[in-house]
Amino acid sequence: MGYNRGMDYEIKIVRSFRRTVSLTVERDGSVKVRAPYGVSGKRVSEFVARHRLWIERRLAERKGPHVLAFGGTVTLFGREYLLREGKPRLTETELFLSDTNAEGELSRILKGAAEAYFCRLTREIAARHGFEYASVRISSARARWGSCNAKGVIAYTYRLAFLPEALSEYVAVHELCHTRRFSHGKEFWREVEKVLPDFRRRRADLKKYSFYMQPVRLEKNGKIL
Repeated sequence: MGYNRGMDYEIKIVRSFRRTVSLTVERDGSVKVRAPYGVSGKRVSEFVARHRLWIERRLAERKGPHVLAFGGTVTLFGREYLLREGKPRLTETELFLSDTNAEGELSRILKGAAEAYFCRLTREIAARHGFEYASVRISSARARWGSCNAKGVIAYTYRLAFLPEALSEYVAVHELCHTRRFSHGKEFWREVEKVLPDFRRRRADLKKYSFYMQPVRLEKNGKIL
């Protein structure tokens, strides 16, 4: 299951004499659910879960683009790189992009780097804590940081490259724990806590980086391209 399947935003339930359940995404980023008095909390939760991807898309639309500035620095995999204009590539110290198609260029460059990084990270965590998984793949997902299917295939979005290493580790642990508990129940979170006792803090910190899910725009000479 993907990380964002958890309740990672505030849910406000408004009950009234109505017949159906509906939801809206508010200006403050909360999700308002309008439900009849007779509908149980469990049914409301199930309704929200069924509409999770729709909610995440609406939340994403309310945030601005992810802006990278030529001449500035970009943190990738915990290291700083100077962003320069040129033939798209990643060196030991610099990230080169052209002034067009930043999203596509970044996707191509970072997918390769992310595959090496997360294959190693996942392998090391699994070896230390006895997890078993099938494989790792890298995607361009914008709705979730990672996911794990019933066959043990773990997928990470390349956008994790921008996160602090502690948060990348949290996502990897989260998905590995799904190889044992394919849900977000109490037993699942106990598995996470065994590996990361401070997972609650990391989980909360991860929410601050949701803007990295947005389309990438380039800034050049003070202007957004």
